[in-house]
Amino acid sequence: MADAFVSALMSSILANLDFFSLEEIGLARSLKIELEGLESTLTTIQVVLQDAEEKQWKSEAIKNWLGKLKQTAYDMEDVLDDFEEEATCVLLKYDT
Repeated sequence: MADAFVSALMSSILANLDFFSLEEIGLARSLKIELEGLESTLTTIQVVLQDAEEKQWKSEAIKNWLGKLKQTAYDMEDVLDDFEEEATCVLLKYDT
């Protein structure tokens, strides 16, 4: 049950990807394509994650995998937060 938190965290990360207005800050098209690919991968992981959460009580390997995924999700969230902060700085720099 505690690892249902991982699903919520993944949903939050996906929502944050939608937040970024890449055109507004003038980022390269290749970065936008990379973020779209990341979003697709995260969506796939989320589907597998739902199944894994149901099976974690039967498998130590799945429980271990969920723990690693949870840490990775935290790391991803940190990277997206840093990206958002940098993007905001760029916007503020060009607005002044």
